[in-house]
Amino acid sequence: MKLSVLDQSVISRGEDARTAFQNTVTLAQRTEELGYTRFWVAEHHNTNGIAGSAPQVLISHIASMTSSIRVGSGGVLLPQYSPYKIAEDFNVLETLFPNRIDLGIGRSPGGSYETRLALTDGLKKSMNEFPGQVEALQAYLHHSDEQAVKAYPKVTRPPLPWILGITHRGARVAAEQGTAFTYGHFINPVNGKRALDYYHSHFQPSLSLSQPKSNVCIFIVCAPTQGEAEEIALTQDLWLLSVEKGRDTGIPSKEEVKARTLSELEKEKVKENRKRAIIGTPQKVREELHMLSEIYQTDEFMIITNVYKFEDKVRSYELIAEAVL
Repeated sequence: MKLSVLDQSVISRGEDARTAFQNTVTLAQRTEELGYTRFWVAEHHNTNGIAGSAPQVLISHIASMTSSIRVGSGGVLLPQYSPYKIAEDFNVLETLFPNRIDLGIGRSPGGSYETRLALTDGLKKSMNEFPGQVEALQAYLHHSDEQAVKAYPKVTRPPLPWILGITHRGARVAAEQGTAFTYGHFINPVNGKRALDYYHSHFQPSLSLSQPKSNVCIFIVCAPTQGEAEEIALTQDLWLLSVEKGRDTGIPSKEEVKARTLSELEKEKVKENRKRAIIGTPQKVREELHMLSEIYQTDEFMIITNVYKFEDKVRSYELIAEAVL
């Protein structure tokens, strides 16, 4: 089984964005040492607790501070941008760091209506254009003769596009366009089997990929004991509640969590959100990942861990690697 990382450069309360980015680089270096396959950074906008708003910039920095782990986006919000410009950006990254760059792309609007308009400079772009944008992106990456304008620098092996999806629709676009596919179990744990079954059975080869290639992203908090893992995960639980309500998206401390009294509705939401995660000991994590591997028919999982203490986060990745790799 392969393990990879999705990191959002989330800011713990009392810290700042610079610290969050320093932690992201440190985590990339440590997970590279541990044998993780790839390290992706996310794209979020107009949210005070997530520093990762410019994945192309962060990818370059992380790749320069590591030596072998694949580095990529999880993912670039393609509907807000020009496929041509994204192809240029990632061709530059691939030229700087050969055979180490992944191009994860998503269909997400990127936030509120106002946020999306700010990203597109007021242009109201249709989300339905996404499949055509993916097609154009691949044509630019591979210097298709059909494109009058070429995306330079030209590279020997263009970055592999991965479509990030949480529904059957995302799987369909990935299959039809012949890209790799990442399913976001950490967002929607319900429809993953259907999505991945469709992707694998309907995949059409493309210039980018001849055979289907997939992975699954999931929240994991791992600690030596179940009780410790549960306690650490409480900071992630409360953070998710804040994110879903559009509140302060900094990660709260254990002390803040313990001082907070949850309503019955919030308790039910936390219980529901736990379906998006694996919380527990190394043995439990290993067993559940192998079970999900059978269900999803994939041998790679991307792990996202958003807890208050960076030391707990690093230790979680260490324990998972010891148990699985």
